[in-house]
Amino acid sequence: MIKFLDIQKITDSFQPEISDAVQEVIKSGWYVLGKEVENFELEFASYIGTKHCIGVANGLDALRLIFSAYIEMGIMKEGDEVIVRANTYIASILAISNSGLKPILVEPDINTFNLNISLVEQHITPRTKAIMVVHLYGRTCWSPELELLSQKHNIKIIEDNAQATGAVHSNFLRASQYNNIGRTGSLGDAGAHSFYPAKNLGALGDGGAVTTNDDGMAFIIRALANYGSIKKYVNEYKGLNSRLDEIQAAVLRLKLKRLDADNQHRREIASYYLKNIKNPTIILPKVNRQQPTANDLSHVWHLFVVRNKKRIHLQRYLTENGVQSLIHYPLPPHRQSAYQEWNQLSYPETEKIHDQVLSLPISQVMTVCEYQRVVSVVNDFCP
Repeated sequence: MIKFLDIQKITDSFQPEISDAVQEVIKSGWYVLGKEVENFELEFASYIGTKHCIGVANGLDALRLIFSAYIEMGIMKEGDEVIVRANTYIASILAISNSGLKPILVEPDINTFNLNISLVEQHITPRTKAIMVVHLYGRTCWSPELELLSQKHNIKIIEDNAQATGAVHSNFLRASQYNNIGRTGSLGDAGAHSFYPAKNLGALGDGGAVTTNDDGMAFIIRALANYGSIKKYVNEYKGLNSRLDEIQAAVLRLKLKRLDADNQHRREIASYYLKNIKNPTIILPKVNRQQPTANDLSHVWHLFVVRNKKRIHLQRYLTENGVQSLIHYPLPPHRQSAYQEWNQLSYPETEKIHDQVLSLPISQVMTVCEYQRVVSVVNDFCP
């Protein structure tokens, strides 16, 4: 069986360094808020291209802490609106509603799966305080038009960068002394990152981070994530416990050094899929035809997602022929029981995506034989 994602193989590819790094932390006797976290924050901020990085417990907390900080700063208040794509993983929306804010769902572009930026302005109201862009599946969601909308309406741009660590967008207006590259997580006012083990930059457990150039926000988030405390036993805010631990930071420091090379291997697999999958029933991801996929740094291919009208038949066929696949995601947020108030709403493009998408295996440790086999099986599928 070709695994969808062989996390054990990825971990093994970092041996013995990863075990040595963990052992060093164990021997140090310091497991929370120590030198490994401090160094990772510095290194990750430098890599992303921001002044600040705050390590937190997971990607959802990273988003929640951004909103909490804006509320503490008086920039947002309960009931304010945040525009977000309708076809995202539910964590993006949970972070908004958990903060007492109102998610405003906007349809995606069916060709990119990303937010349809041309539809955003018609959803902006006097209560709109932010646009959340989700770089879904590893593809950058950004444009000069988005930045101009932010400036015109004085609203924040928050990046959910859980799936696109390392992606680059070259055409952006907000360049600063900290960012000469334009990596996702540095393009907006604040970026949220996830280091869940299956991510391109994955820890050995949960982990996350917030990146920003805003000094005030960084100060507040650091306090909020540590029980709302700036000084031990002195609590300025009603915070929570959301801290990246020393072991995860040590592992992430090691993996960060290889991230660009790992992402490049994913691009090469994606390029092979795009060139060689010829089955007419398979709708391939739309890509920028102005440059080769392997050279397009705006996509890190966290997932390689195709569409098929008979997805369940395709997935069953793949399984029977030794290829594991997953659905990201079978049920859109507005059809979830958690948001019953939305269940009768209609988002046709979102529903089409969620009804048809299927993710093929892709990772930094896939071999040539494995991805060639995937293509062979997909091409032989006959619904």
